[in-house]
Amino acid sequence: MGITKTMKDLPLAKVYQLLEPGPVVLLATARKGRANIMAMSWHMMVEFEPPRIACVVSNADYSFAALRATGECVIAIPAIQLAQKVVAIGNCSGRDTDKFKRFGLTRMPAERVKPPLVAECFANLECKVVETRLVNKFNLFVLEVLKAWIDPAQKQPKTIHHHGYGKFTIDGETIKLKSRMP
Repeated sequence: MGITKTMKDLPLAKVYQLLEPGPVVLLATARKGRANIMAMSWHMMVEFEPPRIACVVSNADYSFAALRATGECVIAIPAIQLAQKVVAIGNCSGRDTDKFKRFGLTRMPAERVKPPLVAECFANLECKVVETRLVNKFNLFVLEVLKAWIDPAQKQPKTIHHHGYGKFTIDGETIKLKSRMP
């Protein structure tokens, strides 16, 4: 009974702001010799070994067709220093923009997939699509990480997390609590 006095309705369109836990990443694709990157925050781990990631890529995004056709991508994880570029990448389309060139990002060859690594990011994950049953209904791809890269020069990088409508948070203090998980 007392709850109705302390709670108020939240528009359903804002629910994702409460649950969006993962960092904003860059999704690199390559098709017909042309690499592209897009900003993405709708992703989650679904398996540990091998590492599998579910992600939503809108069918309106230029990257959707490349990911669907080639079945491979790179998830590049930027630190806070790239936040302005990441947001700008998310606010333009690869249909008419070479985003690597426009935003001064360096392509590095991947080992297992055609899309490039992003040199300025502190981590890069080479991925292949392993599940597409939910693509038509939800634009949801399941990716398996084939190769993972880390930049040891970037010490304790802070990631950015999207909370909608231009609002972001930055990784904060790390605490360690006892866990039964290894």
